[in-house]
Amino acid sequence: MAERPIHAGELRDELLQRMQQDQAARTCAPPHTPWTDEQHAHLTAVDVSNTAFLKRVIAQHGWPGRDLVGEQAAHAAWLLAQHADRDVAFQRSCLPLLEEAAKAGQATWADYAYLVDRVRVADGQLQVYGTQYGMREGRLELQPVEDLDHLDERRARAGLGPHAEYDRMHRATYG
Repeated sequence: MAERPIHAGELRDELLQRMQQDQAARTCAPPHTPWTDEQHAHLTAVDVSNTAFLKRVIAQHGWPGRDLVGEQAAHAAWLLAQHADRDVAFQRSCLPLLEEAAKAGQATWADYAYLVDRVRVADGQLQVYGTQYGMREGRLELQPVEDLDHLDERRARAGLGPHAEYDRMHRATYG
């Protein structure tokens, strides 16, 4: 039996609710505190559920842009794709959809930039915008970036601030 279509208002509300759940699962422990197995399992369950939901939404509506769901919920759709790390093929399939949405003013170039970097890092490639960090030997480290001399130019074109500022904020938050 086919699932019933999700209508715009309902879709907006569901995206916003799922974004709240995503963020709650990611901030359940104080910074620099090891996560329990239960916290990891909960985060995995949230991400898997959100990925399945977003796949259904995209199949029914295409990329859920601003005109359909509003600014915040369009951003929430990006967040669900950004955190679909257990399905990089799906993340990769979202890139052209999000790019077209950004070209049409239905999503932000900043959201697109973050997803580009996320997918590139997952694929073992250099990132373009310098948005992704990882832990190495207990230290937060910027994942490799192509053409560092022009990084801030690319970031500016995507609506992102200077990397030094982002780096300071990221390190203050995540250590």
